[in-house]
Amino acid sequence: MQGYIKTGNSQPAWLFPFVVIIVLILSVLPLARLAMVGMTAFADGGVMTVLSEASLWSATYYTVITAILGTVISLVLGCLFAFLLTLTDIRAKGPLGFFFVLPMMIPPQVTALAWVQMSGPSSPLLKALHIAPPLGSPQPLYSVGGIALLYGVQHAPLVYLALRAGLMTLPRDGVEAARLSGASSLRVFRDIILPLSLPGIIAGAAISFVSCTGNFGIPAILGIPASIFTLPTLIFTKFSAFTSRTFGDVAVLSAIIAVISVVGLMIQDRALRGRDYRVIGLSGASAAFELGAWRLVFTSLVWAILFFMLAAPFFALVAGALVPAYGVPLTFKTMSLHAFEEILFRQAVTRSAFINSLSLASATALCLLVVTVLAAYTLTRRKDAASRIISSLIEIPYSLPGIVMAVCFILVFAAPIPILHVSLYGTIWIILIAYFSSFFAVSLKPVVSAFHQLDPALEEAARLSGAGFFRRLADIIVPLIAPAAGASVILVFLIACNELTISALLWSAGTQTLGVAIYNLDDSGSSDLASALSVLVVLMVVVLMLLLELLAKRLPKGVIPWRG
Repeated sequence: MQGYIKTGNSQPAWLFPFVVIIVLILSVLPLARLAMVGMTAFADGGVMTVLSEASLWSATYYTVITAILGTVISLVLGCLFAFLLTLTDIRAKGPLGFFFVLPMMIPPQVTALAWVQMSGPSSPLLKALHIAPPLGSPQPLYSVGGIALLYGVQHAPLVYLALRAGLMTLPRDGVEAARLSGASSLRVFRDIILPLSLPGIIAGAAISFVSCTGNFGIPAILGIPASIFTLPTLIFTKFSAFTSRTFGDVAVLSAIIAVISVVGLMIQDRALRGRDYRVIGLSGASAAFELGAWRLVFTSLVWAILFFMLAAPFFALVAGALVPAYGVPLTFKTMSLHAFEEILFRQAVTRSAFINSLSLASATALCLLVVTVLAAYTLTRRKDAASRIISSLIEIPYSLPGIVMAVCFILVFAAPIPILHVSLYGTIWIILIAYFSSFFAVSLKPVVSAFHQLDPALEEAARLSGAGFFRRLADIIVPLIAPAAGASVILVFLIACNELTISALLWSAGTQTLGVAIYNLDDSGSSDLASALSVLVVLMVVVLMLLLELLAKRLPKGVIPWRG
């Protein structure tokens, strides 16, 4: 048949080149541009100028130390919940997993703002409860420890998900054999469970470290007021004070962030190299430990942790939104819905932010879905090296810190596009394209999972009956992958709607997103409006996560992060 290539299931000849071109534009081009500017800065001596600045080394130190401490905290929390929720008979595993993953879905600047409202001498909630520290006491979160603590809270779900995936494949028969041999639960955990859990623990630690390294929202809210700059916030301040050297400087800083992230991943690879962690035999969560009398203790512990991770900060956020100014205690006299009215009906900036974020998130989710269905089709049908390379290139932008990808697209579109003579810099379109690049991998994963479960015989029968590619796509493939496609749209919408790191560098007047609006409101002293907007964002996140829960039974395993 003309126009098709033989790859097991015949594909249109244009399909793979189309996917390659999309990947080149969204992944290769921006990263290559960053490398070119970095090499130019090196050739011009700009690198040495940047490396001689004390602010660079201070920011690098704070970036690494907060990332390491944050990773340690995320490991403690993530491992505790992963072991308890996967291997024990603790009750309410579903709700516990849902709530524990929630901080990962909430924008980091919202997390930081909520914790600021919950602590310190000016906390409206603590003042209402008459337990606030005396006036003049320092805000404890404006410190390296405060940044690291919130890194740990924000990224503990990443450790939980990585470790849980490994725990679900533990050899059930090996654990049962050890028990029948008289080994205690502690001995089984130490000698069998823990060694086999190392890949998940190490992978979770690496993901958490990379995420901490590129986090902008938390150090922006907590670090800048205390003059503690990490590399992402240093890049932000350099763009705020734009000079002729800015592009070269931020290219070098972005490269340093990328190097730190790559070093973290290399340490992960080195830790796992040469070890064989394959398991043989039946696997599954039925190899659970009975907690017995300890169940009440551990149940109380995990709910207490969730209260301080989620409930208390959210109540503090609500309290901050109901008082006229930060520091005013919440009472029946001071309580008011003025901030919500201002946000929803009077503030043009916040209305614009809602429209921009919802439009960008919707366009990103829907447009990417069209591309990812085609990409997933060709990548799952091909089994060659080219498809594996393309898959890796799709993953790179998502694995790199958002601040690096934002710099990449600034460098690509700082000048008008050749031939077209159209400038995207300073428009909402540059944010949209950067979202396409960063969230391509998020959109692709659920659809690829669905394609792997499809029986190719159905499509092959339709092809032999004369159905063209688009007819097969519309009548067979799309209906079968519809649940996964719906999950893909919701996941991308959820992440893109609350994004800050990319849009913090790419926004301009009229293109503010919700993340930028929250940061700007807090930075300008309007903490009540920032809190009100944050409350609305949290509620939106919860609603979207509940929608995913409703789809859960119709989705392939692993599509919804917090479910096994």
